[in-house]
Amino acid sequence: MEFKTDALVLRSADYRENDRIVTLLTAERGKLSATMRGVRKAGAKLHFASQPFCFAEYVFAEKGGRYTVTAASLHDGFYGLREDIAALYGAACVAQASDLLLYEGMQGGLLLVAAVRALGELSAGEGAGAVVRFLAQALALAGYPVEAGVCPVCGAVPLGRMKFDMDRGIFTCAAHSDGVPASEATYLSLRAAIGGGKGTEDGDLRALRLLGAYFRDKTEAEPKALGEYLRLLTPVH
Repeated sequence: MEFKTDALVLRSADYRENDRIVTLLTAERGKLSATMRGVRKAGAKLHFASQPFCFAEYVFAEKGGRYTVTAASLHDGFYGLREDIAALYGAACVAQASDLLLYEGMQGGLLLVAAVRALGELSAGEGAGAVVRFLAQALALAGYPVEAGVCPVCGAVPLGRMKFDMDRGIFTCAAHSDGVPASEATYLSLRAAIGGGKGTEDGDLRALRLLGAYFRDKTEAEPKALGEYLRLLTPVH
């Protein structure tokens, strides 16, 4: 059986002498793995489609529950990522989070849209805010939303020192929760991200640290790429 769908390469691994196995995020079939034959040969026509972050329309042949890519038509290779090491690490965060949050057979349309948007923003120089926006949306799609509204206990907007409740994914005033300490800059950056806006550079870094902890708490998975991204972005004093 043959079918085609838009897909984003999350990761790839060399296989045999000239092949690769790619893990792709698709809209209709969620995450799937497929073999790409001969793509490591010099001048291979589908070499581009075996690269991480390639967004293309892929044609698959399916046999016995296994998939082989037979053709691909490029939508976007996000080549700007190769010109900025920070953007490349940010893209790795997007790909790994998508990989960890999605299982084979799950619907992945909204996550695919969010991931492609984030890679486009990173490729265009948007910076850490693009990763904050993506992670907040991806976690929400996975059933773990983060809320940055009023304190649910007193109804006031949290200011200054506050807490973040890992169980409920919400910010509260410092006196109204046993959550982890959180800064106002973190809260404001996440509030901006959830609303589609932009936070400050410092706030975005703090928000990424909090989202990483929340990701680990909810999924029991380690987003290693996010740790590397944060190390790259954190100033050395």
